Amino acid sequence: MIRPFLSRLLGLLVGLALSVAPAHSAARVKDVASLQAGRDNQLIGYGLVVGLQGTGDSLRSSPFTEQALQSMLQNLGINTQGERSRAKNVAAVLVTATLPPFASPGSRIDVTVGSLGDATSLRGGSLVMTSLTGADGLIYAVAQGSVVVTGFNAQGDAASIQQGVTTAGRVPNGAIIERELPARFKDSSDLVLQLRNPDFSTAVGMADAINRYATAQYGGKIAEARDSQSVYVAKPKRADLARLMAEVENLVIETDVPARVVINERTGTIVIGQDVRISEVAVSYGTLTVQVTEMPQVVQPEPFSRGVTAVEPNTDIVAQQDGGTVAILHGPNLRTLVSGLNSIGVKPDGIISILQGIKSAGALQAELVLQ
Repeated sequence: MIRPFLSRLLGLLVGLALSVAPAHSAARVKDVASLQAGRDNQLIGYGLVVGLQGTGDSLRSSPFTEQALQSMLQNLGINTQGERSRAKNVAAVLVTATLPPFASPGSRIDVTVGSLGDATSLRGGSLVMTSLTGADGLIYAVAQGSVVVTGFNAQGDAASIQQGVTTAGRVPNGAIIERELPARFKDSSDLVLQLRNPDFSTAVGMADAINRYATAQYGGKIAEARDSQSVYVAKPKRADLARLMAEVENLVIETDVPARVVINERTGTIVIGQDVRISEVAVSYGTLTVQVTEMPQVVQPEPFSRGVTAVEPNTDIVAQQDGGTVAILHGPNLRTLVSGLNSIGVKPDGIISILQGIKSAGALQAELVLQ
């Protein structure tokens, strides 16, 4: 009798510990951190999109488009001074791109274009040669090619339809890299890994995993967690830096993030993290709906009388209150919390109000993020 009782008690304690213990997830180093020396760089440029079917900028309303067009034609040996163009097949655009780390000259990257003037659509246009510069003012890439626009619009005399955005698009592989970044990976003497979601527990766990690997491979520790975002990795004397990074980024570590509830009130989206907890709290939710209906009645005078037709007002008011039940919420784990919220039987906007009220009452043990 005692042994079955102890088994049931042990199972109950293990289940309770699993429901209360914080949840962790395993991930590779490359999935949660990035190399500080391998950061991206943003590029920007000003260019022209030509070949539009009358959907470009009106040159009188966009003088910068006309100036850019004249400058381009002059560089091509065509003199247009003193003349004004009325063509609407040209649009001024802002060209942006992201220069990936360790990019070499001759490789290609995607670029994004967006209209600067009053153009209505960039569909069917082509971006002419545009220089892309970095924050230091140097040219790192040159972009050119056909613009791909996913949106469309159509209109007639009495109706129009539009889907998506027609004044922005992409040029796949539209930019050729002309200059490489001055820093070289092989010249570095160490590695600095930056967590995409800063957390002290994850940083310390990453350093411990790297040190366990380095102790077995090189005979000593090489990693140190400097703060919640950075992990410093020293290069062993007999190690190749590229091979060391390839081995480190494939190590599996335990990640941990703070408990967080993200709410988007515009779309009614609610995202609840796995470690969110709610202390025991009573919640009552009810909605009051008031419906006012106007039904005026026309009153006619008697025949052969001197009366006139009159309108008699008639108003009907109905007040209806839904809900109002009291529910006790206690979320020791995510499944219990979701079940408790669903038991109230309210829509997402109601759950948003309930979560905000629980946070104000101090019963929500998580960060509430409103978008």
